[in-house]
Amino acid sequence: MTQRLDADSIPNGPGAAAILAAGTGCFALGLFALAGDAVPAIRIVFNVWSPTGPLSGISGTAIMVWLVVWLALSRRWRARDINLVRVNVAAFVMLIASTLLMFPPFMDLLQGK
Repeated sequence: MTQRLDADSIPNGPGAAAILAAGTGCFALGLFALAGDAVPAIRIVFNVWSPTGPLSGISGTAIMVWLVVWLALSRRWRARDINLVRVNVAAFVMLIASTLLMFPPFMDLLQGK
C-alpha cells in the first residue's frame, strides 16, 4: 500500500541544506579566487595542474566545500523545517559576495592595486 505525502508533512530541511550549501560553495570559490590571486604561497598550493594554474585547485576545493557543507547540513536538517527566508537571504548574500570577490576591479581594490 502506498503512503500519500502531503506538502505539510514533508520537511524542507534537505532543500534548505542544498540552497545554503550552494551559497557557501559560491562564497568559497570567490574567497579562494581572491586568496589565490593575492597570496603567492596560496597560489602555489592551489596549482594542482600546471596548464590551468591555480584555477584547478581553487575550483576543486570550492566544490569540496560545497559537497561537505551539503552533506553536513542535509544530515543535520533531515527531519526539520527550516526558515527558508533566512536561508535564501543568506545564500543570496553569499552569492553576491562571491560575485564581487571574483570581479576584477573589486578584487584589485581589496588587494590595494
